[in-house]
Amino acid sequence: MVSNSVLLRQFAFAGVKNTFLFLVLVIFSTACSAKKIEKSKTKKADIQEIKTGADNFTAYLPLLKDKKIGVVTNQTGILSTKIHLVDFLLSKNSNIQTIFAPEHGFRGTADAGEDVVDGKDAKTGLPIISLYGDNKKPKPKQLAGIDIMIFDLQDVGVRFYTYLSTLHYVMEACAENNIPFIILDRPNPNANIVDGPILEKEYMSFAGMHPIPVLYGMTIGEYGQMINGEKWLQNSAQCKLTVIPCINYNRNMTYNLPIKPSPNLPNNQAINLYASLCLFEGTNVSVGRGTEKQFQIYGSPFLPKSDFSFVPKLNFGSKEPMLKDQICYGEDLSALAKVNQLELKWLLKAYNETSDKSKFFNSYFTKLAGTGKLQQQIKAGISEKEIRKSWKKGLNDFKEMRKKYLIY
Repeated sequence: MVSNSVLLRQFAFAGVKNTFLFLVLVIFSTACSAKKIEKSKTKKADIQEIKTGADNFTAYLPLLKDKKIGVVTNQTGILSTKIHLVDFLLSKNSNIQTIFAPEHGFRGTADAGEDVVDGKDAKTGLPIISLYGDNKKPKPKQLAGIDIMIFDLQDVGVRFYTYLSTLHYVMEACAENNIPFIILDRPNPNANIVDGPILEKEYMSFAGMHPIPVLYGMTIGEYGQMINGEKWLQNSAQCKLTVIPCINYNRNMTYNLPIKPSPNLPNNQAINLYASLCLFEGTNVSVGRGTEKQFQIYGSPFLPKSDFSFVPKLNFGSKEPMLKDQICYGEDLSALAKVNQLELKWLLKAYNETSDKSKFFNSYFTKLAGTGKLQQQIKAGISEKEIRKSWKKGLNDFKEMRKKYLIY
C-alpha cells in the first residue's frame, strides 16, 4: 500500500488540481492501512485466545456442583491467569477431597522414575496420593467418597511419556467404581506428527500400554476417548467420560507450553526432540540429563572425540544422571530447526560410531521402541528409509482408527 506522504509527492509532481479526488484517495489509503493493522491485531489476538479445557470453566463447573471431587494434576494444571486448577476450584467453593499426583509429583519436582510419597499439599492442606511407583492405579479405598474425578495434565504427544499410563489407570479405576471422569483438554505441542513403530503387545509396560506409534498426534482428551472407544481398559470396561475441549485451537497451531511439563523438558526444543532422543535412554548414550540442555544434546565416552562435549553433573532434574562426571562426546541440537518426524539419524550415527556395539543397547530400548524389530534393524545395518517403510502399514491403520476420536 502506498503511504500518504508518497501520494502527496506524486500529486504535487503531476500538478493535480482536483482537491476532491486527492482527498478521496488519501482517505482510501488511510482506511486500507487501518484495515491492515486491524487484521494484524486480530490475527495476533486469535493466537492469544487459545484456551485450554481448564480455562473453559463454564463447561465443567456446573458438573461439579454439590460433588465431592478428586483431581489428577500437577504443576501444569494452570489456567491462563496462572492460577492453579486446584486453587481456582477452591475459590469457587468446590469440594475437593484428594489430589492424585503422577510421575514427578504434584509440584513436578521429582526425578524421572523417582518414587513420590503420599502427603499433604503445604498450601491447601489437601491430601496427595501418588500414582507412581507401586500405586499406579487408585485403590477403591482411595476413591471412597469421591463423586467425580477431574484429570488435568499437560501431555507432550509421545507414547512413552507416562502421563498416558496414568490416564489409563485412573480411567480404569473410575470405570470400576462408577465414578464419572472429566478430562480438561490441553493442546499437544507435537499434535501434527504421527510417526514411529506401533507398540506390540509383548512390549507393553508403564512406558507404553497401547498399540500406538511413538508420536500419535492427539490431545490428551482425544486420547482418552480412544482408550474408552477401543475398550483398552481391563475387561473392556468404559468409564463415564466427558472431555472439556480447548477453545480456538486446532492441531496445526504452534503451541508453546506456559510451564515445563517435567524437570527434564525445560523448553520447546526439548519437547520437540524428546521423542527422537529418548530412544537413547535405552542405550549407553546420555541425552543431557545432569546438564542444562536435557533432550537437546546427546553424547557418551564411547563415541569419537569431537569439538562438542559435556559432563553430566548432579542438578535439579537429575540426582544421579547417567554417565555422571564422565566426558561425553556427541552433538548439540539445541539450535536445530523444529523436527516434524521421529528422527533416527542420530541414533543410527551413534550406533555406527560407538567403540563397542555389543554394549550399546540395554534392555529398556525395546520397551521405548515398543518392538524388538527396531533394534534388530539397526544391528543389521538396515537403512533409515527401509526402517521407515516398515512402519507404513501400521501408521496408516492407526491414522484410520484414530479419526473417530479427533476433536480438533
